[in-house]
Amino acid sequence: MKHGSRGLFCSSTRSCHLSDHDRGNDFAAPEQWIDSADNLQALQQLQRCLASHPHGCPDEATLKWFLRDSDFSADAAEVQLKAMLAWRATNRLFDVRYEDVAEQHRTGKAYLHSYLDKAGRPAVVIRARKHFIGQFPIADSKRLSAYMLDSAVAMLQQQQQQQLQQPQQQQQQQQEQILWVVDLQGISMRNIDLAFVMFVLQAVPECYPRRVGQVLLVDAPWIFKAPWEAFKPLLRKYAALVRFVSRKELAVEYFTADSLPADFRK
Repeated sequence: MKHGSRGLFCSSTRSCHLSDHDRGNDFAAPEQWIDSADNLQALQQLQRCLASHPHGCPDEATLKWFLRDSDFSADAAEVQLKAMLAWRATNRLFDVRYEDVAEQHRTGKAYLHSYLDKAGRPAVVIRARKHFIGQFPIADSKRLSAYMLDSAVAMLQQQQQQQLQQPQQQQQQQQEQILWVVDLQGISMRNIDLAFVMFVLQAVPECYPRRVGQVLLVDAPWIFKAPWEAFKPLLRKYAALVRFVSRKELAVEYFTADSLPADFRK
């Protein structure tokens, strides 16, 4: 039996679905980059500080994003970037290629959707019922997650480059965030992997700051109530990014008939 997600987990719609205004600036994309003297000086400072880093200096687009997330403070961005590099090193997540994740990807548990949502965001779709605890080493699941998120960020950067090639009068505000869609239909307790969830809780805010604009939990069954109550406090303020929705709400509010992922057309 399916249950209305919001009725099951929320006392009101507002508690699960916060508008961009309600969420404030904590989760919105950071202030746009401008080639001002101060910003360029901060960028050059970062490049100098990280030039001799044992894991190399990230590309310019990544440096700019972390500077924007740090209110253009080079010192704060350096701390964040070094933490991100250490995280990638610890989890062996540098230069993850498709062949590194192909076996897991073929299970269908996660994919980057071919179409954007109505807000212009790339959508990473997770089929939770296809993830089984212990089927693959947790390190492999971490690599697949990083590969999906990195691919979505690359799609955003590619769109930005295409936008810059257009005449200035035709350029529009560029979307810079990702939609994360988690299909919970048909899950059982063997699909709810605490170790993997803990990894994601650390990875997204620390290593992809403000990249995930919203997380949609679709058709959550009653057995998800207890795990959600356990996970929610760990999310801290990031719980505001989460919304429980039905398949119908996903189809109507987030995608068009043409762009809706095939999984949700049934």
